[in-house]
Amino acid sequence: MLSKMDDYPIHQIADFVRFTATSDRNFYDRYYFNMHCGSEDIFVVIGMGQYPTLGVQDGFVLVREADKHEVVRASKVIEDRGDITVGPIRIEVLEGLHKLRIVLEPNDSGIEMDVMWEGQHRPIEEPRHYIRKEGRVLFDSMRFAQLGRWSGELKVGDKTYDVDPGQWTGSRDRSWGIRPVGEAEPEGIHTGIPSMEGMWNYFPVLFDDYALLYLINENGDGRRTTEEAVKIYRDSSREPVWLGRAEHDHVFEHAAPFKATIKEGIVRFPDAPGGPQELRGTPLLQTYLTAGTGYGMEHDWRHGMYQGPEEVVQYASYDVNDDDKFWGLIETPARFTLDGDEGVGMMEFAFFSEHGKYTGG
Repeated sequence: MLSKMDDYPIHQIADFVRFTATSDRNFYDRYYFNMHCGSEDIFVVIGMGQYPTLGVQDGFVLVREADKHEVVRASKVIEDRGDITVGPIRIEVLEGLHKLRIVLEPNDSGIEMDVMWEGQHRPIEEPRHYIRKEGRVLFDSMRFAQLGRWSGELKVGDKTYDVDPGQWTGSRDRSWGIRPVGEAEPEGIHTGIPSMEGMWNYFPVLFDDYALLYLINENGDGRRTTEEAVKIYRDSSREPVWLGRAEHDHVFEHAAPFKATIKEGIVRFPDAPGGPQELRGTPLLQTYLTAGTGYGMEHDWRHGMYQGPEEVVQYASYDVNDDDKFWGLIETPARFTLDGDEGVGMMEFAFFSEHGKYTGG
């Protein structure tokens, strides 16, 4: 299975690039982007993943606007890992680690885009996320993250957005490794035990001169499976600054496993170099990322799920007031302050099981 990538000196094992070093069904390799203009008007999320041992590649574009949550999604059988397209969705790497183009060609949804992402700082390698339960490795993933600005054009129905880099920002990540994907497996000894537990927080924020990344997965008893708090400067001659252990004191309107509404995100860095710092975030447009995109909450469309031998393109539309469809992983564009500095970014959070501080469990 020769592919375009086999012409580059990137092989890691004695086999074609199409094949991975592990036969674990849950191996994945993904792109993720979000795009917003720092307001309550609109939020866009883009994803594309390859699942080599499942033989599947899929992608989605989610648009949250007013009371509508719309998703264009597509799936196909992998033929060439150098081909980063599926259905009407295409990703072009124009300058590795810095500039990428995302295209959503005309389709039945009425949503189209042709936008350019440009990183505002060097990407940062995030901590490896490793979870083993009852002998099986459920998570073993690597990721880099980056804040940036967008330019181009976005069409949603009859409305056209001029994507001006002075206003439109967002974050992206590239992750790969092992995490649960594809069709559901027999749970066996894992029945009733979530692969991830407790609270997940991920706040990437862009300020004028730097970006801030805060990340934790904290179990109900306070143990953390991963955590990060770092400033990355636009001036590449300046080294990243780690802010030490982060402490959170969020304010929720409601908090329960797989269902929450945040009013304010509050994160403190008591051991930050130069003295304690406090990050505060105000949500703008809460969006359930899990609705329609494949993040494991729907039985008929999950990341890496085989949809048949032919390419499939679907359009899904939801009313955000339909509580039965909206639960799981939440993202919201947000405005932030950090000790007087003002920034924009995203708050991603979820409760995968009880967390005594917030859910009362």
